[in-house]
Amino acid sequence: MPGFIQDKLEIKFLILYIAARVEEPVPFDTILDLTLCDDAIDYFDFSDCLTDLVRTEHLSLSDAGLYALTDKGRRNGAACESSLPYSVRQRCDRNLEEWNRRLRRRRQVKASVEERPNGTFTLRLQLTDDKGGVMDLKMMMVDRAQAKAAAKRFQEAPEKLYGQILQLFLPETP
Repeated sequence: MPGFIQDKLEIKFLILYIAARVEEPVPFDTILDLTLCDDAIDYFDFSDCLTDLVRTEHLSLSDAGLYALTDKGRRNGAACESSLPYSVRQRCDRNLEEWNRRLRRRRQVKASVEERPNGTFTLRLQLTDDKGGVMDLKMMMVDRAQAKAAAKRFQEAPEKLYGQILQLFLPETP
C-alpha cells in the first residue's frame, strides 16, 4: 500500500509533529522509528529532512545526540500539522502514546549499581510516581553479576517488589 506522505516538506511536517509530542529529547533512532509510520518515507529522505530541520533551527541536537523541538520548530510545526493526512497523524499518535508510556516508565523505575571501595557493590532501586518518590532502597551486594541481576528483576516488576516489602512491614489484617 502506498503511503500518504508525498514529499520532503511533508516529512519535515511529520518530524515536527512527532517532536512536539515526545515527552523528552530523543535519539535519531527513535525519531526514525516514529516517522516511519508511513510507507512512502524512506531512510534517506528522512535523514536529509532531519538534518535540514537542525540546520534551520527547527530542531536542536545536543552533544548527547538527542533531538528536541525549538520554539521556532514548535511555531512552524503547529501552523503546518493540519496539512498532514489524518490517518498518518492517527498512526503517529498511537506510536507516540506507546513511546511516551515507555519514557515515563523509565523515569519512574531506576536501578543502579555502584562499586564500593571494599569490592562489594551498592544496588540502588528507585520507584517514583507523578507525585514524587515512592521507594528508594540501597542494598549491599557481594558481586556485580548479582547486583545486575537484581536490578534487572526490579526493573521488570517494581510494583511486585514494592508490594512484597510493604507486606513484610505491615501487620496482616484479619
